[in-house]
Amino acid sequence: MLDIKLVRENPELVRENIRKKFQDAKLPLVDEVLELDKRNREIKSEVEALRAARNKASKTIGALMAKGQRDEAEKVKAEIAKDGSRIDELSAEEKQVEADLLQKMMVIPQIIDPSVPIGPDDSCNVEVERFGEPVVPDFEIPYHTQIMETFDGIDLDAAGRVAGNGFYYLMGDIARLHSAVISYARDFMIDRGFTYCVPPFMIRSNVVTGVMSFAEMDAMMYKIEGEDLYLIGTSEHSMIGKFIDQLIPEEKLPYTLTSYSPCFRKEKGAHGIEERGVYRIHQFEKQEMIVICRPEDSPYWYDKLWQNTVDLFRSMDIPVRTLECCSGDLADLKVKSVDVEAWSPRQKKYFEVGSCSNLGDAQARRLRIRVNGQDGKKYLAHTLNNTVVAPPRMLIAFLENNLRADGTVAIPEVLRPYMGGMTELVPKK
Repeated sequence: MLDIKLVRENPELVRENIRKKFQDAKLPLVDEVLELDKRNREIKSEVEALRAARNKASKTIGALMAKGQRDEAEKVKAEIAKDGSRIDELSAEEKQVEADLLQKMMVIPQIIDPSVPIGPDDSCNVEVERFGEPVVPDFEIPYHTQIMETFDGIDLDAAGRVAGNGFYYLMGDIARLHSAVISYARDFMIDRGFTYCVPPFMIRSNVVTGVMSFAEMDAMMYKIEGEDLYLIGTSEHSMIGKFIDQLIPEEKLPYTLTSYSPCFRKEKGAHGIEERGVYRIHQFEKQEMIVICRPEDSPYWYDKLWQNTVDLFRSMDIPVRTLECCSGDLADLKVKSVDVEAWSPRQKKYFEVGSCSNLGDAQARRLRIRVNGQDGKKYLAHTLNNTVVAPPRMLIAFLENNLRADGTVAIPEVLRPYMGGMTELVPKK
């Protein structure tokens, strides 16, 4: 959410940012916000004047009563009562105006970083760098669920009977591999100085609207019926929410946290949810990283975060690339974002396995996360997040890149301690 002062003083900047994000339908919001802001300030000014007049009149009543001028005092009382009714009327209007203003402000997108490429959708995302040499073996690589089935490692039919499409049972060595990747990712981030955390897996609505846009909320979040609770779509939600309404001493920054959680997503409007696979699903587990820092430090942490994911995948011999998200592909709260994509030998292309985002002060403004500077001045923190690893997609990349011609799957050295010393997975059929 933008600072209202920015909209008030630089409305054309806000309009141009909306155009860069190809959201022209939101352009009228700027004028609507300006009008509501103007009315809000008029109301406050009138209420302040009426209260000042009422205070002055109260003193006048006392003086008149002291002189025995009761009739004159009653006239002044009548005027005060009239002013009181007007104040009540204005206060009710003020409440509604501020609610309308907040709702519209929360729909206007964050100002994007000048370095963000301009384009309407993900087809305009720009490749930044490749890490590792993508290889296509001289044997055919089956679909990832077929690979898993050779190890008796997945049961989609049973999951369909129990929960429907978009769910799965992982079994045996594949389930163990899944847990091994999560455990390795946890320790990888701890070794890089991040504090490990297991957060709540449900959050209240005021946290949901603090960490994401209304559109994202509608497309992603599962609501708990009869309660003010939502299942998290990623642990970023509850991890950033941890700091709601906090005034953080500047000397405690940055907070660098890595969190494990299951994730639940409706995937509303998503393509591929009906497919037999684990690429796009309703439930998965993930290791996440988040940073709360000073505004001037967020570009540094942005680069550190995506590099962590690249380094993790490369430690398992999986080729990856980074892809700069264009303006039209950025969620409304993001200032800048880069996707990390892993190489798929079967598809002969890269696919997304993680996303790193700098949200500037957008989440901090919505959640009122402030920093108490050493000079005594208070300011909004910056928040960042990035996927360490999400094993369902990670498993696809892992199995395809480590599959051998005889059907065995090599286990990289870094994962062997988490797999009981195993060096390979051997098919059961």
